[in-house]
Amino acid sequence: MSSLFILASLIEPGIGLIFWTAITFILLLVILGKFAWKPILTAIKTREKGIENALASAESALNDMRELKSANEIILTQARTERDNMLKEARETKDNIIAEAKQKAQVEQDRIMSSAREQITNEKNAAISELKNQVAVLSIEIAEKILKLELTNDEKQKALVSNLMKDLNLN
Repeated sequence: MSSLFILASLIEPGIGLIFWTAITFILLLVILGKFAWKPILTAIKTREKGIENALASAESALNDMRELKSANEIILTQARTERDNMLKEARETKDNIIAEAKQKAQVEQDRIMSSAREQITNEKNAAISELKNQVAVLSIEIAEKILKLELTNDEKQKALVSNLMKDLNLN
């Protein structure tokens, strides 16, 4: 039991020990409060403000990135729209050029066909006219030969003249 008593007396603090420990603790708190806590609290507040500023900057950067992303999407959409419009205009221009070329070709074809028809008509008329002239010349030659044969005799000449005169008087 005596060892238990000694052990218990070592565990139980004395009043003096408590007093000096309390004074030392209070003195330590005052010294720390005066010299250490202000710089520590200032450092903590500065760190806190730095963290808040960093978070605000990160939030601002995130918002800027979102705005840039939406602006990029708008620009991309506009670029696609412009590209589609340009392709549409190019197709329309191509179609117009093709239609214009077809129209010019049709006009040229019509002009050539009209010219060819006119030329054919002119050549046909010239051929008919020449054929008529040849027929007239041949008819005159034939008539001349017939008349020479018929008019070799005086009686035949007189009969022919009197028939012609009758025909002229009737007309």
